[in-house]
Amino acid sequence: MSDAPTNSTLGILYSFRRCPYAMRARLACTLFLPPQSLELREVALKNKPQQLLDISPKATVPVLLVSGGQLADSTLVDESRDIMSWALDQAANALKTQYLPFHLQLEIDELIDENDGTFKWALDHYKYADRFAESEEHYRKLGEVFLTKLELLLEGNRYLFTAEMSLADIAIFPFVRQFAHVDKTWFEQSPYPRLIQWLSELLESELFTSIMEKYKPWQAENEKVYFPK
Repeated sequence: MSDAPTNSTLGILYSFRRCPYAMRARLACTLFLPPQSLELREVALKNKPQQLLDISPKATVPVLLVSGGQLADSTLVDESRDIMSWALDQAANALKTQYLPFHLQLEIDELIDENDGTFKWALDHYKYADRFAESEEHYRKLGEVFLTKLELLLEGNRYLFTAEMSLADIAIFPFVRQFAHVDKTWFEQSPYPRLIQWLSELLESELFTSIMEKYKPWQAENEKVYFPK
């Protein structure tokens, strides 16, 4: 069976439901693409399909194969931020302006850089503190540097930069979710009330619910799953 995207879709998205990088790619695709414009392939990380390994040797989700008509002409996008940017590029100008306001582009990029850099490092060490030299509390405090910055950003807005959701919110939210879930009791009692509310609203949103539907791991003989819903 050919792995090339069909003419009726924009591409094939390999994803994994609980991965924060894959989550933000699905969030962006849901916001910016027409319904059913991608074929969604859920990946079992312990048993990755050969089709994924063939197109992306590192095989870390998400991976997007953008349609070019033929497999050889298709474009591989295998970084979540690049997938988000690609999806945004497909959107109408009004949506682009809403989610990536021109005057805030630099600040949004810098905040996502920090999320993907020092905060993600702290998050990984916080989650798996027993594998490292310092305590869980030590790594949590390192992560709190970023949480404090987010709390301050939310002082004047419902979302991180404006009254409307931006690319920053959908890029960062899955990682804050993961941080909060390491110790929910601590997070719910933490000195970040605006951040707690922000996270709660996003978790309860129809947008998040729509991207967290469960699918069986993809196999070539399965019926195709199209996304967004």
